[in-house]
Amino acid sequence: MGRMAVTEELKDLALEQQVLPPTDPPAEEEEPHTEKYVATPHEILEAFDAVSTLRYSEPIHLAGKCQGITITPYSAGHTLGGTIWKIRSPSSGTIVYAVDMNHTKERHLDGTVILRASGGGVFEGLARPDLLITDADRALTVSARRKDRDTAFLDLITTTIRTSHSVLIPCDPSTRILELLVLLDQYWSFQKLDTPICLVSQTGQEMLAYVRSMVEWMGGTVSKDEAGVEIDTSKTGRKRRRDEEEDEAAVGPMSLRFRHVQFFNDARSFLAAHRPEDPKVILAVPYNMAYGASRKIFTELASDPGNLVVLPSIAEPGTLSHELFSMWNERQTDADKWGKGKVGDVARVRESLTIKLNSKVPLTGQELEDYNAREQERAAKEREAVQRAALARSQQLLEADEGDSGDDTDESEDEDDMAIDRALRAGSDDDMDQDIDPVGKRRGGGHDWSMDDADSARHLSFDIYLKGNVSKAASFFKTTSGATQRFRMFPYVEKGGLKRKVDEYGETLDVGMWLRRGRALDEDAETEEVKEAKRKKREEEEAKATPPEPPSKFVSEEVQVRVDCQLAFIDLEGLNDGRAVKTIVPQVNPRRMIIVHAPDEATEALVQSCASIRAMTHEIHTPAVGDTVTIGQRTNTFSIALADSLLASLKLSKFEDSEMAFLSGKVPPHGSSSLPVLEPLSSTSQPLRVATPQEEEAKNSRFSVASLPRTTMIGDLKLAALRSRLTALGLSAEFAGEGVLLCSGGGVGDLEQTVAVKKTGRGKISVEGSTGEVYFTVRDEIYALHAVVSQP
Repeated sequence: MGRMAVTEELKDLALEQQVLPPTDPPAEEEEPHTEKYVATPHEILEAFDAVSTLRYSEPIHLAGKCQGITITPYSAGHTLGGTIWKIRSPSSGTIVYAVDMNHTKERHLDGTVILRASGGGVFEGLARPDLLITDADRALTVSARRKDRDTAFLDLITTTIRTSHSVLIPCDPSTRILELLVLLDQYWSFQKLDTPICLVSQTGQEMLAYVRSMVEWMGGTVSKDEAGVEIDTSKTGRKRRRDEEEDEAAVGPMSLRFRHVQFFNDARSFLAAHRPEDPKVILAVPYNMAYGASRKIFTELASDPGNLVVLPSIAEPGTLSHELFSMWNERQTDADKWGKGKVGDVARVRESLTIKLNSKVPLTGQELEDYNAREQERAAKEREAVQRAALARSQQLLEADEGDSGDDTDESEDEDDMAIDRALRAGSDDDMDQDIDPVGKRRGGGHDWSMDDADSARHLSFDIYLKGNVSKAASFFKTTSGATQRFRMFPYVEKGGLKRKVDEYGETLDVGMWLRRGRALDEDAETEEVKEAKRKKREEEEAKATPPEPPSKFVSEEVQVRVDCQLAFIDLEGLNDGRAVKTIVPQVNPRRMIIVHAPDEATEALVQSCASIRAMTHEIHTPAVGDTVTIGQRTNTFSIALADSLLASLKLSKFEDSEMAFLSGKVPPHGSSSLPVLEPLSSTSQPLRVATPQEEEAKNSRFSVASLPRTTMIGDLKLAALRSRLTALGLSAEFAGEGVLLCSGGGVGDLEQTVAVKKTGRGKISVEGSTGEVYFTVRDEIYALHAVVSQP
């Protein structure tokens, strides 16, 4: 989804202003460029192809410099692919990075997993981390109920289109737009409306095709739909399957078909297809209206008093969308302003705005003639430069000395033959059996400049190349130096005389030659009907191909827009409000916390809310931009290998994502091994230990006393988790007070079978009650929630 958003922004910018690929900055003597440097589509594709895709709850162990760190993604519930990151570090413990969360279930997404859907409480894997990094951007905000927001949103749209007016909704290109599309498409199907829903986005269709392959990441009503099945609206309520062959869009759930949506690439094509007076619902990108289709369409619709502009999110300051939001918020009463828990009313705006519009227009008239003249002049200069380079290279070859030794002569001959071989092979791309005539293109006079510059230079230099040393005059008499006499000859090499390339496996094969011959044989075996079908298909593809873009220029103009339309803001961002944040953070109960991405007032409000809770940590950091916070300790880690005999004797106990056990051994010296190996201690190498008085007394006694192993329990017991496990086993477990859990088998009143579990201090647990089935069951479940490590 990130690739769609970046590609959309790049294409929108390219339609309005000159952009350049990222290159080195201009030299000091050059004038600085005023254009924006952006990535190319190929670079965007390569960047996102390098991103590794993870599944939710899938732990990944990093390697290299990050060895020992484990990261696990969890669903944040805000956008498709939005993630809460759990990071386990040897030096910093468990770190949970949770920003932009949404605990509310929506139509295309489920809520965040940090809160359990059933039973309440926090997800065990994310509870009690060593460090929690979260945001407080909406800590002072109280959102309206989702039902009220959806009802107000649909009522405003229905009222507007029934009066034959239009609705403009600026939105993002890839994330929250899915919730709007699912909501509108379901409402259109239920109400059987025929008003068009127009999506103006250059990546809209590509984005939806990609979303249909990500149903497993989605939730809400989308995940419950069946592929190719729709619900019959008749009284029977039966399901019927659509004809997949007649429906090209029958891919994925019915909620992602969007049969009422029309797609447009830009504002120009949309305005050409729909008249301004026709009723329609327009979803245009981007959401901030700083550029692109949403800004252009707003200037066309803002002057009609019956049109409606709905803002689903708050954009960054300094943009047109944020300015419209400020206009709406100023016209609300104190009780209806945003963040007070109400939806708010529609505002009537009567103001004049100066909006700057950038556009790309084709060249016409004298500008087009001047452009063509400059292009012809540039092409002529390039041809001259290529010809000069070719002549200079030929002159260097003519003046070169062949060398003094025969070995050098042979090597130069090999290099020359290889160069000729490459030139001949490059000139026969279609069929290796056809005659090769490197100068045939110039027999009719003049040069063939249809080829590229590199090919032209190679052929020019090849035609006038003379093998032999031209600096020495040829003699009629026999030479006395013993060197073989060489004659200057035209460098034509017959195809059969080309040197065969041989490697350690024998003669190398030209795979391209065999592929071309295979294609030629297949074409010869095809019937006339097949050839005609291919020809028609090729013509259709050429007709559908995008024609070459004509010469154009970028223009900028400032227009005065009279804003007389209706204006509304309905929060559809899908983020937690202040009440949810102040409820979730204490339940996570981190040991330390860092608050980021929030204004000072909201940060202080969350800090005071946490300070009022006695069990909540008071080690809360609120760094500003550029501040550094130390979250871990500097430790030295060493790698060591375990011997097979020692590894077989370990009793591993699982705790969270790891398995641990107690061991003792020795590292004998091994000069040949770079990694030390830990081996078990022998019976004779046990460390000497002074016996205690009790052990001396037991030794002198006639009864033998076996020593018990010392056991260490690792973990932090959560009474809520213990209560859930006991309830699943059929036991009754209720909280009798803070830090006390009463467990019973036959009911709360049965005191004989009642066991009390208390947390008396940090790392201390007390289990009180009479021994019996309930007692041992409770003890076993407490052990199961810890990593039990026994020391021999």
